[in-house]
Amino acid sequence: MEALPEMVLTGYPAEDLVLRESFRAASIETLNGLAPRLAAAGLGDIAVVVGYLDADGGARNASAVLYRGEVVSRYFKHHLPNYGVFDEARYFVRGDILPVLRLHGIDVAITICEDLWQDGGPFAVAAQAEVGLVISINSSPYERNKDDERLELAQRRAREARATLAYVNTVGGQDELIFDGDSLVVAADGALIARAPQFVETLFVVDLDLPAASGDFAGPTHGMTIERTVITTDPVPPFAPAAPTVADPLPDEAEVYHAIVTGLRAYLTKNGIERVYLGVSGGIDSTLTAAIACDAIGAENVYGVSNPSAYSSEHSKSDAAELARRTGLNFTTVPIAPLVDTFADLVKLSGLAEENLQARLRAVTWMGFSNQNEPSIVLACGNKSELATGYSTLYGDAVGGFAPLKDVPKTLVWKLARWRNADAASRGETPPIPENAISKPPSAELRPGQLDSDSLPPYEVLDPIIADYVDHDLGWAALIERGHDPAVVERILRLIDRAEYKRRQYPPGPKISGKAFGRDRRLPITNGWRDSAPSTDLGSDPR
Repeated sequence: MEALPEMVLTGYPAEDLVLRESFRAASIETLNGLAPRLAAAGLGDIAVVVGYLDADGGARNASAVLYRGEVVSRYFKHHLPNYGVFDEARYFVRGDILPVLRLHGIDVAITICEDLWQDGGPFAVAAQAEVGLVISINSSPYERNKDDERLELAQRRAREARATLAYVNTVGGQDELIFDGDSLVVAADGALIARAPQFVETLFVVDLDLPAASGDFAGPTHGMTIERTVITTDPVPPFAPAAPTVADPLPDEAEVYHAIVTGLRAYLTKNGIERVYLGVSGGIDSTLTAAIACDAIGAENVYGVSNPSAYSSEHSKSDAAELARRTGLNFTTVPIAPLVDTFADLVKLSGLAEENLQARLRAVTWMGFSNQNEPSIVLACGNKSELATGYSTLYGDAVGGFAPLKDVPKTLVWKLARWRNADAASRGETPPIPENAISKPPSAELRPGQLDSDSLPPYEVLDPIIADYVDHDLGWAALIERGHDPAVVERILRLIDRAEYKRRQYPPGPKISGKAFGRDRRLPITNGWRDSAPSTDLGSDPR
């Protein structure tokens, strides 16, 4: 038996495409045509589980079993998630029937993604049906450390169903979402039998010794109804089973890095984008972004543009050139000082407005190169710490079609850079990131001697506050109870609250945390609520 992921025929999430009758009809037509195609290719004797979009009594997140040229069974997802990145209650009608298929004398039940994450429902019903195998097809988005939670949950559900559980997950990306695979099989007692590697598209083969079918109960139970279908009672001929693969989960930094590379590669290739442009300043954010882009689509398709200004340090220019030498990306230098001078002759600007002008003129050059050499996009290089506090320039460093570090806090940016260099060194390769880009103090270099610490607290102080306020939704009082400095909390909450309009205009980027800006965290721009001390002076944000 072969299983393919949730909504594999349409992609997941299909969002408002689900509302289009033509899209639903195309999904069903594709499914109905797939069964005879498999049979014609000599694969008809393999039962194939396929995720697709159905329209029976309303839009359905569905799976079908294809066998010998026919669709022999359909299942509609029972638990519909409606939190975080999920809006399934907006689109789908839930199913209340659990088909139990007798295949080669073994009873098999099919479930879909969220059915695994909620207590009760299909797994309790599967236990009542006395199945030998539950197949769970998924498009489960990646989050940091989710693989540990996923295994523990699969073990719990296998014990609940009293059956072997085969968990099948998508690999790849869809806009902001990343899918890490990590498919696994656990025995009825929760023991891990096999585990696929993360972020690797593969045909994961596992041979199982399953109990012969013994149950015959059909009808209502646990809020669902069991319906039985006998496909074949003939057992599979004896064969020598292959040893199962049990891949080790990736360490944290490796996992996050591979997730971002996977998300960027999927976004570019699926949208027909052949090359990317980005400003390379010699700073850690643009340097790491460039390394990620090279790993995603090859250095020959990555174009770094250095835009030194009157305030650019010599090491910034040399670090950018060293990045190009180490990675092999295409490198161009376009000084912006003449552009700044020309603009200043026409429009008199000073202070922050003059600083932002430099960022915006840089963005004009990146966008110009990208427009001239389509199909291409500009990559925004900002990180989650900057995005949270509004420490970016609209139509300047915030321009672009995708932002690989959008959900990566600054402290994690440094960790990822160190990991990437160490990984290269362990394989005898040249570390792609110049050491000076990692070790030097971060700076936008828009005025003499400027440092990020002039405007923000140290990132080691800032990032935990952002995580507690943004990711964990803690209010002002709870933040103080956590031990954060009240004056710093007051200042940072003001910055985060008033920067919402900037975040709405920021490019999409891969989600790696439990709550990313955009898909997860959705707040009104026009918002009078401030979860901070009553004396807060909101001020203004001219950036």
